[in-house]
Amino acid sequence: QVQLVESGGGWVQTGGSLRLSCAASGSRFPIKAMGWYRQAPGRQRELVAHITSSGSPNYAGSVKGRFSISRDNANNTAYLQMNSLKPEDTAVYYCTLSYYTGSRYYRPDFWGQGAQVTVSS
Repeated sequence: QVQLVESGGGWVQTGGSLRLSCAASGSRFPIKAMGWYRQAPGRQRELVAHITSSGSPNYAGSVKGRFSISRDNANNTAYLQMNSLKPEDTAVYYCTLSYYTGSRYYRPDFWGQGAQVTVSS
């Protein structure tokens, strides 16, 4: 059974930083790409960042320059470093994995339970 275990969420003041981690396990097939979505009240679910099978990162315009996605292929772990956090970054962040390369588009195949990130003004 595929599992995505997230950690690192919490409370932080405006301008602070958080690092989310996501460990994937139980996959019967090689993980090609991984990505982070977020869901805030009153807003649509948004793809924040994803990293392709070759390690190329992609970001939503709202977080570009502030967030950084990376991965450890040996441990099937993805990270989301979040800097210069703003109140509008407050959301539940979901880790996902994909069996597609993610080079042209990103389509998640499995989702984690989500981690709450709250940025106080």
